[in-house]
Amino acid sequence: MGRTRIGAAVVVALALFASSCGKSGDSNSSSGSSSGELTVGSDIAYPPVEFYKEGTKEVQGIDFDLCQAIAKEMGRSGCKFVNVTFDGLIPALKAERFDVIFSAMSDTAERQKEIDFVDYFTVGTSIIVKKGNPENIQGLDDLCGRTIGVQRGTTQEEVANTQKERCKSSGKDLDTLTFDTDVDAQQALRADRSVADMNDFPVAAYVAQQTGDFEVVGEQIEAGPYGAGVRKKDTALRDSLQKALQAVIASGEYDAVLAKWNVEKGALKTAAINGGS
Repeated sequence: MGRTRIGAAVVVALALFASSCGKSGDSNSSSGSSSGELTVGSDIAYPPVEFYKEGTKEVQGIDFDLCQAIAKEMGRSGCKFVNVTFDGLIPALKAERFDVIFSAMSDTAERQKEIDFVDYFTVGTSIIVKKGNPENIQGLDDLCGRTIGVQRGTTQEEVANTQKERCKSSGKDLDTLTFDTDVDAQQALRADRSVADMNDFPVAAYVAQQTGDFEVVGEQIEAGPYGAGVRKKDTALRDSLQKALQAVIASGEYDAVLAKWNVEKGALKTAAINGGS
């Protein structure tokens, strides 16, 4: 889920829509907040969660918008995002090069050994179908006896392989077409070579919104939380983030941000600390 396993493969798949989402690996930042800003480490190459506006170094996305709302609630002037390669985020946070991580990072038990999380969004695999859902696909069981497309080497391929075994037990086969990129899987769906594609939920929602050809159906599969990461010792900051996020949820601003990015199905009602497993 999230960037636990698929990471860069999704970025390649979305190149059609986000050609300027480069990774500079620039991790220079000040860990303090003298300007009133919250300094944020993020791998800014994962639309629609965080990515650059085309042709600029201006950050946008779900994480960016939520962070600005949370910072305002905390009495800060905003969030300053610093681009860091994903695998370098936790080491850089622990080295105090910024205050917090907002980077589509899945809150997992393994990561909780190193840092704390304030959970703000839930993510799993989503099913993408043609607009209007002509095959009436509502969930994984509806894929039995059909053909689907997925990107090779992703979590979604693992989900498809597991479902294939379940379909066999019901006497129906699930045929899976695998592709180098999700864009290829989308093309197969357009050409009626498959009845569905699968992707990480926010990416699936973004693809549906950007192309206008598809829609997301059913509930998220194997969903778990994204978390804002903070140093273990920074309990005051962690608790302030949680309190501010809870206020943003209560005010309705949280729902407005998710609606802007077409990802309302990932909403959480409670800002848990270390709620992942």
